[in-house]
Amino acid sequence: MKTLCLLVALATFPVYAAAPLTQAAASPTARGAINSATPDSATLERQLQQLPWRQFRSVVESIPKLKSAVDAYGPAGWQFVQANYRNYGWRRNIDKLNAEQKHELAARIERARAQR
Repeated sequence: MKTLCLLVALATFPVYAAAPLTQAAASPTARGAINSATPDSATLERQLQQLPWRQFRSVVESIPKLKSAVDAYGPAGWQFVQANYRNYGWRRNIDKLNAEQKHELAARIERARAQR
């Protein structure tokens, strides 16, 4: 029963989700609001995981809350992160950041990607 409900919900999701997207694309003021919105944690996580190790570490060290989450485990924490950073769920740590910190993280990820 749960599976059936999930399938029905997933099947109807694109129908309901497409309407706000098309309205936002049509309205210039709506586009500005989307650009100034807080970056999505899932997107930030994916972009962060796609960085090479050196750039990843540089970005994480530049955001105090992310750095302290790794530093809490000492040198073993950084060794673990280096071995698993592409698979580790950073979303929970990113969710703990405020909007300003998320914007800073997004900007640092973009700078790191541009330096590749």
